[in-house]
Amino acid sequence: MAGLDAGVACGGGSYVVRSGAVPSPPRPCDTRDGKERDPARPPLSHHPNADFCSSDRRCPHRPDQTAADYGLVVPPTPPSSCTRLQRPPPLPRVITQIWVLLLGGLGLGALLDIWAGHDFPIIFYLALGGSLLSYIIYSAPPLKLKQNGWIGNFALGASYIGLPWWAGQALFGTLTTDIVVLTCLYSIAGLGIAIVNDFKSIEGDRTLGLQSLPVAFGMETAKWICVGAIDITQLSVAAYLLSTGKLYYALALLGLTIPQVILQFQYFLKDPVKYDVKYQASAQPFFVFGLLVTALATSH
Repeated sequence: MAGLDAGVACGGGSYVVRSGAVPSPPRPCDTRDGKERDPARPPLSHHPNADFCSSDRRCPHRPDQTAADYGLVVPPTPPSSCTRLQRPPPLPRVITQIWVLLLGGLGLGALLDIWAGHDFPIIFYLALGGSLLSYIIYSAPPLKLKQNGWIGNFALGASYIGLPWWAGQALFGTLTTDIVVLTCLYSIAGLGIAIVNDFKSIEGDRTLGLQSLPVAFGMETAKWICVGAIDITQLSVAAYLLSTGKLYYALALLGLTIPQVILQFQYFLKDPVKYDVKYQASAQPFFVFGLLVTALATSH
């Protein structure tokens, strides 16, 4: 139909014919001998397993041909919805990986309890609690914590900081109440670190109805929440160390926080999407060393 766009379906892909173009059903190339089936008109080669994600996507067998050569325009697709998401890994493989990781982690926790001579298998139960948090509570209904930007990111922060800290303290020392409280508070900084990863997936989260902080508050407000959670937590911990008479540890933690603030203004606050990887690669080491300083301070 002249002057109108017509939809053409080919090999599982959707196309729109430009106005005025005469649609011709695309024909696959003969991959066995390389000969064309229609010598008068070069075919638009499209393998069933190769989805066109843009108009200039080339045929895997005839790289000299594209959808645009035939007046075909591929409609825009949602972010991150191209070939990889259309063909997820086989379910049996995923289930196998889950069970291997789960049983391996629980088994290692039990072995560490035996090695440490624990009367109560605390490492095993920490591994079990972390597994429940990651496999069920965080991702699966009815709780599905990742739907809420505050609770979900704090759960991630606790997984990054609290659970490993508790396991290490229980294995090589004594896990006390003040350590538990301190690490829970320190996990607020982990919340801020988890927010960094939400900026690049803001469109997908909005589409799926996930209330990440960039979706709920907007990018401008969320980036200040992110750096505020990281910086205020570390400054508060430094003040706590100072109040307990550990001056040098407090100064060391303060010295490790200052470069993070500088890098936040240099990269993250300018553009949290463009510079997220560069910011994390440059600032995260200072944060991790700050954790180490705090751990050393609380263990002496």
